[in-house]
Amino acid sequence: MLENDKKRCFIELGKFLSQFSENETIKNTSVLHNDLFFEDFKDLIQLSQSHNGWYTTENVYFAIQSWASALTEENLDKWLSVYDFKEAKPKNVGLILAGNIPLVGFHDFLSVLVSGNNVLIKTSSNDQFLLPFLTKYLIAIEPELSNKITFVEGKLENFDAVIATGSNNTARYFEYYFKDKPSIIRKNRNSVAVLNGEETKEQLIALGEDIFRYFGLGCRNVSKLFVPKGYSFNAFFEAIFEYQDIIHYEKYANNYDYNKAVFLMSNFKLLDNGFLTIKEDSSYASPISSVFYEFYENLDDLQIRLETESEQIQCIVSNGLAKNSIAFGQTQRPNLWDYADNVDTISFLLTIK
Repeated sequence: MLENDKKRCFIELGKFLSQFSENETIKNTSVLHNDLFFEDFKDLIQLSQSHNGWYTTENVYFAIQSWASALTEENLDKWLSVYDFKEAKPKNVGLILAGNIPLVGFHDFLSVLVSGNNVLIKTSSNDQFLLPFLTKYLIAIEPELSNKITFVEGKLENFDAVIATGSNNTARYFEYYFKDKPSIIRKNRNSVAVLNGEETKEQLIALGEDIFRYFGLGCRNVSKLFVPKGYSFNAFFEAIFEYQDIIHYEKYANNYDYNKAVFLMSNFKLLDNGFLTIKEDSSYASPISSVFYEFYENLDDLQIRLETESEQIQCIVSNGLAKNSIAFGQTQRPNLWDYADNVDTISFLLTIK
């Protein structure tokens, strides 16, 4: 398949996905193969929460819209223009996908295919339906792709390289099991926000999006705040009150009750607003319904620490207070060229021997 053919498939997929949103799902007659796929995809979105209790229709629509925005000709050209695909010979690349948020492994799937490789996919038991459905749509656009995409039930075999995503514990298993193959092994990471007390209410409301989207289950979710000595959390709590309805989701509410009880039994000092607890803690990974915070003395020292501990951090959010930070409210809207763990997946795929 030519590079332009692969790109065209994903542009058409972007157009297909753009029809589906929480506020308004409208069938666009110019979208290819709508007669085969539109109604079935609408039904699958509605069923997602029965497959995985965390996959609310709101969050599935958000993931779909994020990919619809990313998969444009302009974005794909900008992303891929820096690579040379001429010498690339197709390899078999295994993907072991996570299932913490909807379509979390789609970027790796896209990268393997646009770089001219064949993909062998082990889906997570928590996300078994969305990617296979979108694969069927891609194959309807370009039947040749059926020879390049394989979903694997049992053991992953006959692969030249692997990209595996899991916890720190499973990563150790992956590193051992795949030690003889080129690999990217993704581990636990968390995102942080650096505040100085001068943030606007709008910025703090946007920070709430970074905290609560996908119930905080993604590595791009902010789970840790760095604040200056003497910081008052009043403005923060006032701003994030907009997200209070999250407590009406039973799975989230159960986590809130449980984690709050554990903290209180351990005599930890908590700040609590009825749907989020915040606790002073040096760790990056806070449990669901909780955010950790830590005081800093000066920004220069904090910057050194963030760089030293960069392997634990996915994104940094701030109003320009930290190097390479992104704006509030943007953590779950990465560009195609914003690579997880800052590992350039395409460059890796192009160097497989």
